[in-house]
Amino acid sequence: MKKPKTYVGIDNDLFGGMTAIGKIIRDAWVFGLLPETETCEGWNFAGIDALIDKVNAEWDKYGCLVSHLPDDLAQRHRTIHTEAVRIAKEAGWDGAFETDDEG
Repeated sequence: MKKPKTYVGIDNDLFGGMTAIGKIIRDAWVFGLLPETETCEGWNFAGIDALIDKVNAEWDKYGCLVSHLPDDLAQRHRTIHTEAVRIAKEAGWDGAFETDDEG
């Protein structure tokens, strides 16, 4: 199976985007790096890598902790990620694959 050369977009990703790239995109929405309408569909992976760097730089400002976000960003994070979890659960996601290697 050939690897895709571009990202499928958060709306077309597994479990409604509950993947590492999907989480980066949602965090980019939280920090205002991308509009919430940007799904990154068709982006090449160099573009995704550049977005990861920008998102990580934003998280570094807050010690990589949601609890350190200012109130407005914390609320955006809560809203965006709560909706993502709802969509993912409707698509059959239960989070188990994220913890399968723990134990």
